[in-house]
Amino acid sequence: MSRVEENKQQKKNSLMETAFQLFTSKGIANTTISDIVEMAGVAKGTFYLYFKDKYDLNEKLIIHRSEQLMRHALEHSGYEKLETNTDKLLVIMDDILFQLKENPLLLRFLNKRISWELFYKVMEKNEEGYAAVFKNIPWQDDAGRKNLEIELFTIIEMVSAVSYSVILTSDPVSLEEFLPYLHRSIRAIVASFHK
Repeated sequence: MSRVEENKQQKKNSLMETAFQLFTSKGIANTTISDIVEMAGVAKGTFYLYFKDKYDLNEKLIIHRSEQLMRHALEHSGYEKLETNTDKLLVIMDDILFQLKENPLLLRFLNKRISWELFYKVMEKNEEGYAAVFKNIPWQDDAGRKNLEIELFTIIEMVSAVSYSVILTSDPVSLEEFLPYLHRSIRAIVASFHK
């Protein structure tokens, strides 16, 4: 990467990190583009080289942070040592959930937006980098799998819906206590698609 390209990437990253700080402290509605560029130390025109508006930046930030979660899970979960694709799915999911537990600010920012809508939007747009991560998810190639899209939709939406309160408030139980129930539910969903 040339020095010019590195400089551009640094400015874009600075805008994204600054926006994350401001969006999580002030909220997107109370954050202006002027706030973002001033704190990032770049000109307002630079902002518009990368983003249409703050909502475009917010969407790209959600995709970027979600990609980081998935990449970490694929690199650190140890899924490749497991035999079944369901077991691989579970350890990848667990890694993501524990990352979110370690970073409640990120969980609040994503606020249940790690969902089928995000998954599908990213795949549809073929967002650079992120779609490639999803294409490498190890459970996509199971022979005999019926209605994979419906199966993934069900799992992603269920995990997203039930995990938010468990992680943030340990309600009704802690994440550690909840995982066996979640795993059983996911195994039941997977089994239902093999009937």
